[in-house]
Amino acid sequence: MRRKDREVTQINDLLNIINTCKVCRIGAQDEDGIYIIPMNFGYTYENEKLTLFFHSAKKGRKIDAFKKNAKVCFEMDCGHQLIEDEIPCENGYFFQSIIGNGSVEFINDIEEKKQALIALMKHQTGRDVTFNDKMADSVAVFKIEVSSFSGKAHQ
Repeated sequence: MRRKDREVTQINDLLNIINTCKVCRIGAQDEDGIYIIPMNFGYTYENEKLTLFFHSAKKGRKIDAFKKNAKVCFEMDCGHQLIEDEIPCENGYFFQSIIGNGSVEFINDIEEKKQALIALMKHQTGRDVTFNDKMADSVAVFKIEVSSFSGKAHQ
């Protein structure tokens, strides 16, 4: 990271950024090229391991891309605010961001799918919800097992 003064290194600070962000952009590659998918997400951080959870339709370009190449990158950002100055070159921007890499794994076990959906809804709404088997079976649920991630902030 070039701007070490903006690097976020403390896990609690990194998790606060993740908790504030509501959209994660997933970068994948298929035969048509690089594909970036913005998605709502949920997450867990257990035993020093970050896992991101997503749901979608069962078919489509992203599903096909993930099945062919599970290696992905991801990005999320929040805390946006323009810092204006009389001199245009002195403008700046407040932000917080996370970027990382991992592998997509589809979740097929119905109980694990329900837990992933619960984590996603908790993150998005702040509410505890439940899912029945039919609800969980109606969507594709996948996770990114994060292999590495870093944070950056200008506040």
